[in-house]
Amino acid sequence: MRRTSLALLLSLASLVCVAGTSARAQSPAVTSRRLVVTVLDAQGLPIPGARVTAVLQAGHLDRTATGAGEQVTLADLPAGAYKVRVSAPGFETQDLTADLSAQQEQALTANLKVAGITEQLVVTATRTEQRVADIPASISVVSREQILRSAAVVADDVLRQVPTFSLFRRTSSLAANPTAQGVSLRGIGPSGVSRTLVTLDEVPFNDPFGGNVFWTRVPLMNAERIEVVEGPSSSLYGNYAMGGVINIITNRPTPRTLIFKPQYGTRATPKMDVFASDVWGRLGVTVDASTLQTDGYVTVAPEERGAIDNEANVRFQNVSSRADYRLSDRVNLFFRGGYFDEKRDNGKIGELNDTTWSAAQGGARVQLPEGSTVQARLFYDHEDFHQNTFAVPAAVPARSLSNITLDKIVPSRAIGSLVQWSRALSLGGVTHAATAGTDFRRIVGDSDERTFAAATGLTPVVHRVAGGRQRFAGLFAQDIIELTPTWQVTFAARLDSWRNYDAHNREITLATGLPTATNRDALPDKSDTAVSPRVAVLYRLRSNVSVWTSLSRGFRAPTLKELYSPFRVGNVLTQSNEALGPERLTGGEVGVSAAPSQQVTVRGTWFSNRVNDAIANASVTANGLTRQVRNVGSTNIAGLQLDGSYHPTPRWNVTAAYVFDVARVHAGVADATGLDLTGRDLAQVPRHRASFELTYSNPKIAILALEHQFVGHQFDDDQNLARILPAIAARSVVGLPGYQVTNVTATRVITRQASVFVGVQNLLGTEYYVGTNPTTVGTPRLVNAGIRLQMGH
Repeated sequence: MRRTSLALLLSLASLVCVAGTSARAQSPAVTSRRLVVTVLDAQGLPIPGARVTAVLQAGHLDRTATGAGEQVTLADLPAGAYKVRVSAPGFETQDLTADLSAQQEQALTANLKVAGITEQLVVTATRTEQRVADIPASISVVSREQILRSAAVVADDVLRQVPTFSLFRRTSSLAANPTAQGVSLRGIGPSGVSRTLVTLDEVPFNDPFGGNVFWTRVPLMNAERIEVVEGPSSSLYGNYAMGGVINIITNRPTPRTLIFKPQYGTRATPKMDVFASDVWGRLGVTVDASTLQTDGYVTVAPEERGAIDNEANVRFQNVSSRADYRLSDRVNLFFRGGYFDEKRDNGKIGELNDTTWSAAQGGARVQLPEGSTVQARLFYDHEDFHQNTFAVPAAVPARSLSNITLDKIVPSRAIGSLVQWSRALSLGGVTHAATAGTDFRRIVGDSDERTFAAATGLTPVVHRVAGGRQRFAGLFAQDIIELTPTWQVTFAARLDSWRNYDAHNREITLATGLPTATNRDALPDKSDTAVSPRVAVLYRLRSNVSVWTSLSRGFRAPTLKELYSPFRVGNVLTQSNEALGPERLTGGEVGVSAAPSQQVTVRGTWFSNRVNDAIANASVTANGLTRQVRNVGSTNIAGLQLDGSYHPTPRWNVTAAYVFDVARVHAGVADATGLDLTGRDLAQVPRHRASFELTYSNPKIAILALEHQFVGHQFDDDQNLARILPAIAARSVVGLPGYQVTNVTATRVITRQASVFVGVQNLLGTEYYVGTNPTTVGTPRLVNAGIRLQMGH
């Protein structure tokens, strides 16, 4: 690992040195012309952190800069006429012109309008900045304003307003074990392991050992926006992105900014968020920190609750800092470091887990003299996860006894890198936006476990150390071709290679010290490759109406956890499987987006995906309480996605979204009980999901938001047989009934620096079910209130 890290660091340093040398070599030929752009909103108020790109119309040079305040300066420009594009998150892009042929400096002012859905700028879908309306893919954006007015205090509850988003179980990360927090978009491969890549500023955020996501680790206070790419994205991002990408984009440094947000909620839930930022010349720094603790709630339904059931709760602290340094007008460097600590009570007396996670990232963004941009990143994760698991034997009364069955520690380390080149150019009158790059990741992890006698939970029986190493390497390229003003074609492809090695399953019987029958000091190495192409076509019927279609392939390799580490949720034990192979997806989409007026935007997408060699938790026993991770054949996931917004006045806004999703086993392999799963619905995928939001914004009176979410019926197991108890439901229900919840928030601006707020999740106190064996319930009514103090920008 040290040699790999040293090689990557040397490569990054060489890139910066070469870029700096190139910039200096070009400087004698560059005259000292400057362009100063002031960026304001429609009311004349400053917009800090805007992005300005100046393109020399007579050549192939372009220059981009981002300002810390409302003013952006581009210096050392050659003489000539420029096309200037001004953009900022949440605002429409504005194009201006500047002529520096005869003058040394020109000042421009851009007044940006608030963007509708189709006018928003995003970077995740194509790894380049584009309007949503110009991207042949389905994109959802959770803006900073939506995050601020949400009643939720953790990121996954904020994202539930996007109906394509779902976790393996319906439980909030306030109460759920993090290993059950795998994210799925559009119901592609729901499980505790994500089929969606989650990134923080395009750096992988998923747990390196298990693929799940620690949602409490997301820095909500520092989030500028969250971009959700809802279709297969392996052609650019590789592993995990088979079902899409969620990219959390953080704020850029701004001068002398301090935000302090203390709040307190029901169930003894204090939360504190702090964000600070400043700029000193070429150096900008941000620091964010959050801490939360809650007494939580009992997740087992009252009718099944016993003496062993207590409140599931969480306590966490999260702090991170980022430094950006502008080495020159063409070279920007950054470094980020963070630390996360979390402790949980998982809802049974004595059943706990705790996690510490340290992360570091560094990189550079370089604009080369001919107009291309090169980005390089190096990142490192160091995680230690501990958990114990209790089983519940039959007893009278029920759930009055529990015995520890497993205690494990999972240390994991991951190092990775990314180098990406991009350039916009014109060839033969046709505009190209080309991107190419390579990335690498190496993961090392072990599950160090002690199993206990099931009958008593008092005697440790077996000590097992199972795990290994994974290595991923990928090459990707993309070209977005503007054939005409109405036709756009996108070609992308990626080659991935991965290898599992140094794998082992070392087991000894503690009573004798001898190896068990299943002990193996070395497991076979495994390696494979995948090619993930994508082609998409977009046609602009009018300036405000476009249609698009795409075909793509994707893949996901099994994680170290799926290969080597068993786990338990409730009374259900899921065994690992070292023989797992990758799952591969073939998908197609057809979409339309329209903005019939400045007040109305609507979008619709039909999607169909086939996953071959799908990895699922297949039943091993007839009662479904013992399962194993297996490649179970193929699955089909198809449906229709609709969303729209209506902005009748500057103060009122309405958004709505709906997903119809049919997810079934297409060709199942009979499980160990002899049951053929063909035609069965995928567990944890509801057929109907919808969301609605109504907001009113008048700082002189109040800022109000009402959210309503609907989730339809879904099954809780692969056999579609598990049910909640008839005594709990009005009728005997197979699977989990649908439910609806309403959330509200109200904010009152006191001064320009202070506002007070109150939020209520699950306003009506709806009791809904999230699991069987035992029957468990979702988040009850939660009320929180606080104050937000802000100084500076």
